[in-house]
Amino acid sequence: MLFSQLQKITGGQCQISKDAEIIHFSTDTRTISGNSNEIFVAIQGKRDGHEFISAAISKGVQNFIAEKEVDQPGLNVLQVNDSIEALQMIGAHHRAEFNIPVVGITGSNGKTTVKEWLSTILSERYFVVKSPKSFNSQIGVPLSLLEIRKGHEIGVFEAGISKVGEMEMLGKIIDPTIGIFTNLGEAHDDGFESKEQKLLEKLKLFDGARKVICRKDSAYFNSIEEDLGEKVKAWSLGEGADYHVKWEHGKIVIDDAIFTTDFETKTQLENLTHAIIVSCELGLDGDQIQKGIDLIEGVPMRLELKKGINGCYILDDSYNNDEAGLKVALDYLESHKQNPKRTLILSDILHSGKEDKDLYSDIASLMQSRNVSRLIGVGEKIKASSKLFPQESLFFESTEELLENIPPFNEEMIVVKGARNFELERVVQRLEEKSHGTVLEVNFEALFHNLNQYRTLLKASTKLMVMVKANAYGSGLLEVANFLQHQRVDMLGVAYVDEAIQLRKNGINIPIMIMNPHIESFEQFERYDLQAEIFSISHLKRLLKDTREHPKIHIKIDTGMHRLGFSPDQLDELINHLKANPQVKVEGVFTHFSSSDIVDEDAFTINQARLFDQAYAKIEEVIGYSPIRHSCNSPAMVRWPQYHYDMVRLGIGLHGFDPTGKLDLRNSSQLKTVISQIQNLKAGDTVGYSRMGKIKRDSKIAILPIGYEDGYSRSFGNGNAFVEIDGELCPTVGNICMDMTMVDVTDVHAKEGDDVVIFGKNPTIKELAKWAHTIPYEILTNVSNRVKRVFISE
Repeated sequence: MLFSQLQKITGGQCQISKDAEIIHFSTDTRTISGNSNEIFVAIQGKRDGHEFISAAISKGVQNFIAEKEVDQPGLNVLQVNDSIEALQMIGAHHRAEFNIPVVGITGSNGKTTVKEWLSTILSERYFVVKSPKSFNSQIGVPLSLLEIRKGHEIGVFEAGISKVGEMEMLGKIIDPTIGIFTNLGEAHDDGFESKEQKLLEKLKLFDGARKVICRKDSAYFNSIEEDLGEKVKAWSLGEGADYHVKWEHGKIVIDDAIFTTDFETKTQLENLTHAIIVSCELGLDGDQIQKGIDLIEGVPMRLELKKGINGCYILDDSYNNDEAGLKVALDYLESHKQNPKRTLILSDILHSGKEDKDLYSDIASLMQSRNVSRLIGVGEKIKASSKLFPQESLFFESTEELLENIPPFNEEMIVVKGARNFELERVVQRLEEKSHGTVLEVNFEALFHNLNQYRTLLKASTKLMVMVKANAYGSGLLEVANFLQHQRVDMLGVAYVDEAIQLRKNGINIPIMIMNPHIESFEQFERYDLQAEIFSISHLKRLLKDTREHPKIHIKIDTGMHRLGFSPDQLDELINHLKANPQVKVEGVFTHFSSSDIVDEDAFTINQARLFDQAYAKIEEVIGYSPIRHSCNSPAMVRWPQYHYDMVRLGIGLHGFDPTGKLDLRNSSQLKTVISQIQNLKAGDTVGYSRMGKIKRDSKIAILPIGYEDGYSRSFGNGNAFVEIDGELCPTVGNICMDMTMVDVTDVHAKEGDDVVIFGKNPTIKELAKWAHTIPYEILTNVSNRVKRVFISE
């Protein structure tokens, strides 16, 4: 659409310098390309998008939607009362331009999985457009609809809500012809008075739909049927539904049709059943559906960032091979600056609906805008279009040819995107850093959610420091720090100088404070622009000796923690040194609450704050300016808002732990391994060192490649802890070894190679901490560096 058309669509006021065709809409300056057909929508949210308009202009953007006046010549500006509402109007207008069937999906869980699986199956017959990633919010839905292009034959979009009043608008702009209701769970319960209210709100998505697919044998089906009436087409594992379904081992039977699958869990089978039934409703035959199912078997619906050979990182996104998914993957790289060189391994893109020349020209432009320096193309079509790619490029007709002639890779970000039949996962396996089967999965979506939970507690003026010491609490220093920089936190905190230097050498340029700087390391501070915690006079003297210009320091006041810091009776001596050395820049003054999460110690916390305020006032008076004050750690951020001061320090809370229990946090990590071997033992046999594992009945014992060298403590042995296999908790047997653990799998379905959850949803880190009589910090930070980290974005 033309920029000039937006005024009529939204009712806003237009300032037009030169009319432009608008194709791409963006709400985030970190991922804009600056093309002439791109528009930046400034949204007032947790961060005011209007503050980033100058950054968008500097990147070349000339088209804007904003709620505030943009007083700069040469731009196209649409000024509206509400940017989100305007974006929704534009999305609805664009959706109405296309007379194609649209599937709308909602529910508490499974929306994204059903969308991806259904889209994969439907692609066997139709040219499908779908929501990128999990774009299902008030902003994400219109952005998804704006991806519809000429040639698309069917759309699949998801919609999520968190409070009353949100679904009515999403229903109007998606305007689904057919709906899927996945299930009703506990997600976002706090935004509704009851589950009944939440259900009725979600069902508003289907006000204009002709039919809605849902499961009949669920506790809330009667309410769905009462609200939607004849629109409902239900399936059930029992009798009396429109579709009768049976789940047998390796099969889903729907009426008389049989579909084979390797999926086994109830959740997977339910999601796949939804996708199959809607595919039937949209005209696919059994063979087409089965081909689609075969393509999705075992494919993770997520981006996975993995460590590769020779200092590389691999972004494995091979499940999703379309142009929109490629853009999402390349945008994802913006949060990972450690390796500036970028390589894209891309197969032929199938079922794009475009002529090859147009398709690969657009991809070449996208690569250029995202600073991709090298392309490795796999397939006859992309090879035939090689002249369209000006970057360094290599082309192979098949994956086999690439594997036989694999080029060198060194310290680069590698994005792998391929259609399933190209099996590019074999390339990922070749390039991956090898491991012993035990993996720590770190979920960036959970980190993002937790970060925003804490940000909602803060005033706009309060800065946020996030602690990434101890390898970011075991999660991965570089990866988490890059994520936090991308999320625009104000400062990072580490324990030691070498951690900070590693961050600086890998693209981290935001301020860094060293909590425990070694007295021999101060000469590095000016070189790497670091800020030192100073906790003693000897520390300060050595800093002044080793630095030449204007060292930046944070003064720690000991108010009762008695773990480093200036006590009140040392303040006068400190102040004399500050008077004598005005070149020292006091960036901050801080203290550390020892018991901010313990109600019985509130009087102690209040006294700590009183002593801190007194010390700060003395320092401020002497130096003549006001350094940043900070005192709150994660629990204090929740319980003591009056002590947020100028900055807070977020630590373990980022990873999903809130001892106050007041925040809706998500566990950010899952430690997984696999079954190496299963042994069948007789009653009376023994297991492990010292024969501590006594077998009292004929049993199946699984051996896992994880031990105390990986961080799985010896205290977990002899039935003191459990792991999850096939949805069930299985106890340990015998002593934990250095590299192996044995568990009892007698009563579960288990085979060699099966996944095993050490901690995650079940059991949780909190449960492991309880079993080991310790705290979650120790469980997380104990995960050995030899355990491979995989970083996930759903």
